[in-house]
Amino acid sequence: MGTEKRYEYRPQEIEPRWRARWEETGAHRAREEDPRPKFYCLDMFPYPSGSGLHVGHWRGYVLSDTLARYKRLQGFKVLHPMGWDAFGLPAENDAIKKGLHPKANTAKNIANMKRQLHEIGAMYDWSREFATTDPDYYRWTQSIFLRMWRRGLAYRASMPINWCPTCRCGLANEEVVAGRCERCNSETERRDRTQWLMRITRYADRLLGDLDKLDWPERVKTMQRNWIGRSEGAEITFTVKDPDGGEHALPVFTTRPDTLFGATYVVLAPEHPLAERSAARARRGAVADYAEEARKAKEIERTAADRPKTGVATGAFAVNPVNGERVPVWVADYVLVHYGTGAIMAVPAHDERDYAFAKKNGLRIVEVIRSDEAKRNGDGTLAEAWTGEGTMVRSGRFDGTPSAAGKRKVVESLAKKGLGKATVSWKLRDWIFSRQRYWGEPIPIVHCAKDGEVPVPESELPVLLPEVERYQVTGTGDSPLAGIPSWVDVKCPKCGGPAKRETDTMPQWAGSCWYFLRYASPRFAQGPFDPKAVSAWLPVDQYVGGIEHAVLHLLYARFFTKVLADEGLLPFDEPFARLFNQGMICKKSFWCDTDRIYLPEKEVADGQQCPTCRKPLHVELEKMGKSKKNDVAPDELVAEHGADAVRLYELFVGPPELDSEWTTNGINGCSGFLARFFAWVHRCAETADSPDSDRVARARHALVKGITEKLEAFKFNTAVSDFMKFLNEVQDAGPTEVSRETLRAAVVALAPFCPHVAEELWHDPLSGSSSVFEASWPRFDESLARAKEMQIPVQVNGKLRATVTVPDGADSATLEKRALAEPKVAAQISGKSVKRVVVVPGRLVNVVVG
Repeated sequence: MGTEKRYEYRPQEIEPRWRARWEETGAHRAREEDPRPKFYCLDMFPYPSGSGLHVGHWRGYVLSDTLARYKRLQGFKVLHPMGWDAFGLPAENDAIKKGLHPKANTAKNIANMKRQLHEIGAMYDWSREFATTDPDYYRWTQSIFLRMWRRGLAYRASMPINWCPTCRCGLANEEVVAGRCERCNSETERRDRTQWLMRITRYADRLLGDLDKLDWPERVKTMQRNWIGRSEGAEITFTVKDPDGGEHALPVFTTRPDTLFGATYVVLAPEHPLAERSAARARRGAVADYAEEARKAKEIERTAADRPKTGVATGAFAVNPVNGERVPVWVADYVLVHYGTGAIMAVPAHDERDYAFAKKNGLRIVEVIRSDEAKRNGDGTLAEAWTGEGTMVRSGRFDGTPSAAGKRKVVESLAKKGLGKATVSWKLRDWIFSRQRYWGEPIPIVHCAKDGEVPVPESELPVLLPEVERYQVTGTGDSPLAGIPSWVDVKCPKCGGPAKRETDTMPQWAGSCWYFLRYASPRFAQGPFDPKAVSAWLPVDQYVGGIEHAVLHLLYARFFTKVLADEGLLPFDEPFARLFNQGMICKKSFWCDTDRIYLPEKEVADGQQCPTCRKPLHVELEKMGKSKKNDVAPDELVAEHGADAVRLYELFVGPPELDSEWTTNGINGCSGFLARFFAWVHRCAETADSPDSDRVARARHALVKGITEKLEAFKFNTAVSDFMKFLNEVQDAGPTEVSRETLRAAVVALAPFCPHVAEELWHDPLSGSSSVFEASWPRFDESLARAKEMQIPVQVNGKLRATVTVPDGADSATLEKRALAEPKVAAQISGKSVKRVVVVPGRLVNVVVG
């Protein structure tokens, strides 16, 4: 009975003990003086809002921690820090919802989330922890802002902004989804307001070009390339003639000036100033209504290739500068006001979007680039738009000119008349950098009637947020700070006269644009970071974060890094060398159309009906989240199964780069595996040390090889499968068949995945004198890692009919002979003629019969 009790796996006792030990000994602290090569692993910067983390959040943190622990065992000094992105809309809205002050609410949320992250057993260096709301941190965020202001990158301008009537503040374009606020889902409005902006467009070329040197998922790089949107082309001036007799010069941007003779209509962006002004009186209402509707869609959605093309005719006409032809003017949302000139010449014969639009609206299609490769109808007309190169036709004196050369010649001809010029256009726009909210970094600028914008002296930073009881937005469009005269009214730092502080605050992204730099030296007081420490740790070797940050945080962080490099503060200009995007954890959500609410699964009646109205619910597999009531808190799961079992299931649930469905039942299997592994190590360690049997040695080397290769390739789920396969192969081995070396190798290999149980086994029964993470990653022998025998599938005419067991490395002749002799195969080919036998050594055999 006593022996059985010793083998019992009790994570509720083991895990708190080892977390306390790690904390007490500072086991996870990173030290610059460590001579080993560095590995800087960075997590998402969490918002401390809501009721805490759910298992969907845990996935990314468990992935990064597993990688960080693996690298440490490989001999790297590892920096794995954690902090809090605590300023901004998420934290303030959460405080308003709870009726608390943001400062108190944020501190409470941080304490809860930190507790949850402790339970993961992650090797965070908590000595480097900070929040963006710490004055010692945002003092340097303000200092960086002033550097940008002095470089002409931070500036004020009056411009239309996205206004959220619920949050009652301006939003960046990236924070608006389908015309709604990303945070509260309210429909946004367009308002003109003086705002602070960051001239990120000045860095567009570098932000685009340097993507090529990053080891990032191609999907993210493509998203950033499309968001930056560089296009080489020409600006050509049409003349718009409105129905009232007015004339307006209309510059249009095109990447294909060689197709100008095929322009059969002109399209204005819905927001273009001429859209309504040049429209016929009878059409202005329709144009205005269309513009209002188009505004609700995000720009990336408006330009999607598969989106239906909509538009409205203005009743105006434009004159083509090359042939004087009058073409109709339309308004359509697939044209963006800030891309190029906000207007295009539409050539449906040679542009897919224009072709679809012309077909839908009965507009002319004129082929002006001839190619034998174009797809045609029976009458010779184009069956679809031809977007490739060819020979110019129906193009006046340019007929017969190759289109590549025609681009230059057409522009040169128009340039002589002052009607065209070569140019480059960008989709990227300057970043709206101010918010009319309380909970954010104050912008360190003073407005003086005499001296204009005056920076707050560095010696007076940080400009602290005033302590107030009421911080809610007023709805006037001004920040709540504007209503605090004792804080607003100051002396001008330059002339000493009366002045007023800037009352807008920075966006939530400001602090997260450079936090990874501060982690290198979080207590450094002489600057934003210690140059020596930054040189020792940066750039980040591995960043683990969600795809949702592709054109927000990741782009802004690259921008800040390049500016700081230009300031001479950094020896590099890209922050994150390697990026991994984890997939989302999804779970079924239940929506009631009648009550307009989501229901948690435990409240759903039998037959998936609403318990109130008894009507069927809409059931959908969606991203886990509190708003959908489909989130699963890890706390109860940890209490029941232990953190290691939850960690293991987070890794095992599916390929880490893909979305995966959460089913709590899966944790039972992981918990059972750990209990069996725990007992196996104890049982085998009780005997005197002896060499491995052949099968155990091969299983151990195959395990280490498989896990090493899969961790390097981010195939965490199949690495867990390898471990389960290993235990199945060796658990029935007698104690005299398993060496102490194999037990140590297996425990060390498990340590990145399940640190608590690995630490426990390393010390008892394996008698380790220091932490398991001071051990070295086990090595493997390639010859022993290969299986002695392998299973080869045998197909007949492409259908699986049997498997045969053959020696590893069996040649083609052996495989063919064994396959044909297999009884199930013989029965399938009996009485038929074998045409050929296709053998792929090590993979399969396919017998083709007639």
